[in-house]
Amino acid sequence: MKPYPAYREMADTAIANLDLPTEPRQLYEPITYVMSQPGKRIRPALTLMACDALGGNLEAALTPAIALEVFHNFTLLHDDVMDRADIRRGQPTVHRRWNDNVAILSGDAMLTLANRLIAQTPAYCREQAVNLFNQTAIEIYEGQQWDMDFETRHDVSEQEYINMIRLKTSVLLGCACKLGALIARADAARADKFYQMGLNLGIAFQLKDDMLDVWGDPDTFGKEIGGDIANNKKTFLLINATARATGDDADELRRWLNDPYALRDQKVTAVTEIYNRLGLRQLSLEAIGRYNRLALDALESLNLNIEARQAFESLINQMAGRDK
Repeated sequence: MKPYPAYREMADTAIANLDLPTEPRQLYEPITYVMSQPGKRIRPALTLMACDALGGNLEAALTPAIALEVFHNFTLLHDDVMDRADIRRGQPTVHRRWNDNVAILSGDAMLTLANRLIAQTPAYCREQAVNLFNQTAIEIYEGQQWDMDFETRHDVSEQEYINMIRLKTSVLLGCACKLGALIARADAARADKFYQMGLNLGIAFQLKDDMLDVWGDPDTFGKEIGGDIANNKKTFLLINATARATGDDADELRRWLNDPYALRDQKVTAVTEIYNRLGLRQLSLEAIGRYNRLALDALESLNLNIEARQAFESLINQMAGRDK
């Protein structure tokens, strides 16, 4: 069993070796642009780690693992169009560098490529893998729709939000872990424990991402700080601020949320100050800790050898920001 960076390097090498056509240039150049950007490669790394932890064949897991990374990046191309996001991983998004139509069509091509790659899962678990992949994809689309529905609602509960990020973000991490277990010929019960570990890791990871959008370092976050606040995005923070603010804080929060002409930097600063007064950073850390613990509990139930357990534990704590 290796540390996470070794599996990330394997994924990077496999992605660099993807044999993509070059023409039509406007279709394939954006795919190369996105896939060549430095990333954490969490999803393929989790697949490889789960497979390796159970003594599976890493070569057999590599192509299906890359399928998940291609699929993940397809969703980002389309999400960025829907969210009108300008920056991703510190670089202009595809729809900004090219245009919306290019981002949509290149994304479509990436989805097809991901399906081709997942179909190269070993025959003994191919049907399970494809079914898992397709169910995960549908759930991610459901999560994205809930996210868009929340834009026009003012009564989104914390429970609804957690369910949305479970669908939009976490199920793909659960899928990644379970896929590696299936390729390593794990039984259904053990494969499901891997899924639960990835699922809870994904929720903790997204809650941390919400925090970083407010209090993160733009040089390391890869996106412009304050984007969620500027766009009235329903996050764990805004939902809890709306529920907890009273008096002047409640009035000021409503004013910023309802002012379409508010200057971005002023709004971000003012709403961040409200979050600070309400203690939402600590509230977020507590929520991240709960899901981090659930991921670690699932890991413990897998009864892996000490080397594998330590590798996963380190990654879980790192992703949840609890390794310091």
